[in-house]
Amino acid sequence: MMKAIINGRLIEDDSVVEGKVLLFDKKIINIADSVPEGVETIDAKGAYVSAGFIDLHIHGSGGADVMDATPEALETISDTLLQTGTTSFLATTMTMSTQAIDTALQNVKMHKEKVSGARILGVHLEGPFINPSRHGAQEITYIQRPNLDLIGGYMESIRMITLAPEVEGAEAFIRHLGEQYPHIILSVGHSDADYDQCKESFGWGVSHATHLFNAMKGYHHREPGIIGAVFESDVTCDIIPDLVHTHPSALELTYRLKKDKLILITDAMRAGCMKNGLYDLGGQRVVVKEGKAELEDGTLAGSVLRLNEGLRKMVAHTSMSLVEAVRSVTKIPARKLGISKGELRRGYDADIVIFDEDFSIISTIIAGELKYMR
Repeated sequence: MMKAIINGRLIEDDSVVEGKVLLFDKKIINIADSVPEGVETIDAKGAYVSAGFIDLHIHGSGGADVMDATPEALETISDTLLQTGTTSFLATTMTMSTQAIDTALQNVKMHKEKVSGARILGVHLEGPFINPSRHGAQEITYIQRPNLDLIGGYMESIRMITLAPEVEGAEAFIRHLGEQYPHIILSVGHSDADYDQCKESFGWGVSHATHLFNAMKGYHHREPGIIGAVFESDVTCDIIPDLVHTHPSALELTYRLKKDKLILITDAMRAGCMKNGLYDLGGQRVVVKEGKAELEDGTLAGSVLRLNEGLRKMVAHTSMSLVEAVRSVTKIPARKLGISKGELRRGYDADIVIFDEDFSIISTIIAGELKYMR
């Protein structure tokens, strides 16, 4: 049944449109001047209306984690994310045992279409094909060389792989995936690659960088590293705008240099949308306190960032506009994935979020159905 959102400030074509009506059912139908007769209306009361937010990197939320490898965990994450305006996400794995990763991949493959909240677009495989020297909160004992044996049965479910291109076997692995599975985004991350190694990997098929600045060498004027290679290339990158992983100055610099190649993510773990306390990530004990998640040795262990809060912080602490911030979690990641989401465009999925001036979520709509209301 067709519905209409009225009195909203529509974020459409990278601008804010007022005085128009958004018509939709399961798909976006049109942006019109008036409401057709007999159509159910939703009054936005002057709030912003945009395409639903997309999180390319999230491990868990609401007390559940993708590595729990149960349908209940996926449902909990899916439902919890509605309050953040997130309407779709990549279920992100961790570096754990081969069996644990296989079970998690199997669980997503079998149940990703069955969740009732935010849609699961596929898997982001973060590790185990990373560099031990940049393992961060990933369990170092389970790191492997890049190989197809672990993931061969899940190629259609996997949409993104974070890996270290400098490790043995990475070049052949990257080239093979680029040729045979072009739907998989290959991303440099948890890597000790230098500038030249990183630039070379872009020629092999790496087209993205994971949580820029974190789990990689810092920028140095004589060795720019991954950061320098990303800044001067047209690859996309993502960043965690929680003011914990990345200083506001680094956020501002990245925004200025990357613009429409910048995607905001949360990298949230199971404590997302939860209280302070003790949790775990990849089988390791995590202490969550004052907006920060750390292993017992002080290593950052993902985040507890909500995507709408990330947008608010980015707008508050950089020169990024509200429209640009929204674009970084809608249009840009959707186009990177090659999916018909992320825009209030005719024929695109009716994943819609209504939010106020400070990005507080009022309503979340998925495939035309109201799933959350404040």
